Amino acid sequence: MTSTTMADTAAKRIALSNNYAGNSWRQAMLQSWETITKPAVEAGIVAAADAFTTAENQATEQAAQIQNMILEGYDAIVVNAASPTALNGAVKEACDAGITVVSFDGIVTEPCAWRIAVDFKQMGKDQLVYLGEKLPDGGKLLEIRGLAGVFVDDEISAGIHEGVAENPKFEIVGSVHGDWAQDVAQKAVAGILPSLPEDIVAVVTQGGDGYGAAQAFDAAGRDMPLIIMGNRQDELAWWKEQKDASGYETMSVSIAPGVSTLAFWVAQQILDGQDVPKDLVVPFLRIDQDGLEASLETTPAGGVANVEYSLEDAQAVIAAAK
Repeated sequence: MTSTTMADTAAKRIALSNNYAGNSWRQAMLQSWETITKPAVEAGIVAAADAFTTAENQATEQAAQIQNMILEGYDAIVVNAASPTALNGAVKEACDAGITVVSFDGIVTEPCAWRIAVDFKQMGKDQLVYLGEKLPDGGKLLEIRGLAGVFVDDEISAGIHEGVAENPKFEIVGSVHGDWAQDVAQKAVAGILPSLPEDIVAVVTQGGDGYGAAQAFDAAGRDMPLIIMGNRQDELAWWKEQKDASGYETMSVSIAPGVSTLAFWVAQQILDGQDVPKDLVVPFLRIDQDGLEASLETTPAGGVANVEYSLEDAQAVIAAAK
């Protein structure tokens, strides 16, 4: 880290605008932000890296939060957006005020902002590729979606449905929203199970919902289907119990919560005058059967399998996008 880099951004203030903190992924995302940004502030790389979360998952509330950040004079705003379009007005206001805006995970479509995302649609399709290999005869599927109206939910679901279209031996016979939260998913699955056929072969998910789905199937006395997991510790622990007891096989996939730290460093690099492409893509984090134990060992109780990014990591991602 050069003194020039430190000097150029030492007086700059970065804010995180987050729309939701009601599940383990979002909690891990905020913790990763704190883990990486606190030393950066202490080292004088930036003057501040403050995190703010709205009380409700409402785009109007987050837009007002961003407008407050504009008034408070932040140099960059890192956004995990409640909507890809509903925040565009507030984001444009920030850009017009000379503020750098970097969106991640829940990205925005306003052209002045930067975007950091995984290929969420491919993440959904990959679930069907896996199921096609594990369940060659196909069968009936239950889909658990995330937060309604959020870009990530729409994209993963679209990928799942494209995967089904390409693997017509599978059929989605039910769909519920689990909000990426174990308790919400468990209640939603328990509510729909009585109306579903008995022969569900698999549950396709978005993360944070696998353990809740398993609990609902177990409570209903149903045969346990193959449930795609989402890298949460409770999911991985349950998977290991089932693997040890009966050889249960599945896979787990999600975006790493530490993508917030990549967004921080990208904002810092833009403020430092670096040429950064507007769209950056990072890989999703996948755990297969043979990597379960190693991933579980490094995932804290109540947490999520994670990767956090350094300045050098961010520079590599930026260079790869050019």
